[in-house]
Amino acid sequence: MEHLTRGELEAGLDAIRQSPHDTGVIRLIVRRPAEDEREILEEGNIDLEVGLVGDSWSDDGPDLDRQITVTNARVIELLAHAPDRWALAGDQLYVDFDLSQTNLPPGTKLAVGSAVLEVTGEPHLGCAKFRRRFGPDALSFVNSDVGKALRLRGMNTKVVQAGTVRAGDTIRKLSAG
Repeated sequence: MEHLTRGELEAGLDAIRQSPHDTGVIRLIVRRPAEDEREILEEGNIDLEVGLVGDSWSDDGPDLDRQITVTNARVIELLAHAPDRWALAGDQLYVDFDLSQTNLPPGTKLAVGSAVLEVTGEPHLGCAKFRRRFGPDALSFVNSDVGKALRLRGMNTKVVQAGTVRAGDTIRKLSAG
């Protein structure tokens, strides 16, 4: 798989910046039952204690500020080339929604299906696995100052109300942080 160059990635920023600001769509739900395993879900249950039910997030000791990771579908569409590679990013919710720090400061509450998540201040950055899967330019792109401001690698959230989420459900800003 050939990875995109930094210039090719930066050419995609305009489309990413056009993501909806107040109400978006959940495009994909992914559960990670074990390291490097992915299950695509049509529906997932979000729990106050375990996050996405059946996900391995809490295996290493739960960090409630990193319960559910949310990533912008436009970013992963650019990086992954093909829909069957989206889940490699390792996030649980892939959404067509503006995740920028300006739009969603820490403390912002989001309705996702019937659940409510709160954006935390814990940064979500690319790592060695991300570099292997999407390339060194992708890693530097998402971890750049612009990448961090737009949250191109996604964001961490915590569950404040349990519920059910389905692919195609809305993600909606409830309150500003």
